[in-house]
Order: sequence, then structure tokens, then C-alpha cells
Amino acid sequence: IIIDEAVVSTQSTGKQNADMLAEEEQQLQESTKAKAPPKKVTQAELVRRQEAQAAQEAKEATAATEEEPIHENLNRVMTDTEVAQNIEQAIAALDLGGDGADMHPEKRMKAAWTAFEEGRISQLRAENPSLRLSQIRQMLRKEWKKSPLNPMNK
Repeated sequence: IIIDEAVVSTQSTGKQNADMLAEEEQQLQESTKAKAPPKKVTQAELVRRQEAQAAQEAKEATAATEEEPIHENLNRVMTDTEVAQNIEQAIAALDLGGDGADMHPEKRMKAAWTAFEEGRISQLRAENPSLRLSQIRQMLRKEWKKSPLNPMNK
């Protein structure tokens, strides 16, 4: 007896399809049995739910309003500052003033030395005509260290 292979393969796939369909139907029936019908809700239950929801919303609203107070912005606080309403006041506020201490006397050192030397060298030459220029400059340096014209002495 010769059995056709195509007939055998179609019979086996048909049987497999039938088994799969049977399993799906069984799962569908089980899932519908597992679901219970929705419970009826009474008017009293609805009122209780609405009251609970309203109480929850009121609690959230009070929690939102009872947050910590907003503090003053310290970047805007003006302590020890001058307020200028026009250009003259702004310049006056920014001006360090001439009566304050000299912040960088070393920057004016060379100009002050040159002025001191020009004024005093001619006087020292007249007083000491026999001294050389280098000796006069040594005397000038000694005077310069004690002079009130020296910016480093202020």
C-alpha cells in the first residue's frame, strides 16, 4: 500500500489547528468565568465617594496654601549702597574721592621721582659744586626715602 505524503501532512496540520482552536475556546470560557459581574452601586455609596473625594481635594488645597512663606530676595536688598537718580549722583557714588588712601602709589613712583630729581638736583649742585653727578644722586636717593613727595611715604 502506497500512502500519499501530502494527504498525511494535511491531516496532521488539520488536527493541530483543531487542537489550537479548542485550547483558545477553553481559555476564552475560563476568562469570562473569572470575571465577576460588576457590583451595583447604591446612591448612598455614590454620596460617600463624592464626600471622600471632596475631603481629599480640600486637604490638598490646604497643604498647597500652607507651604513655607516666600523669603525676601537677598539679591535685591540694598545694604550700604547709594542710590543714584541721575548721572551726577551716579558719578558721585562711583567716585572714590581724593581724600581716601592712595590705592597704588607704586604706579606714580617714577613720575614723582623725576619731578623731585629735576627740582632738587640743581639745588644740590649749587650747594656742592665739587661732587660728581653720581654722588649727588646718592644724596638725592637718601632725601627721597624721607621726602613727603615720595608716594610710598604716605
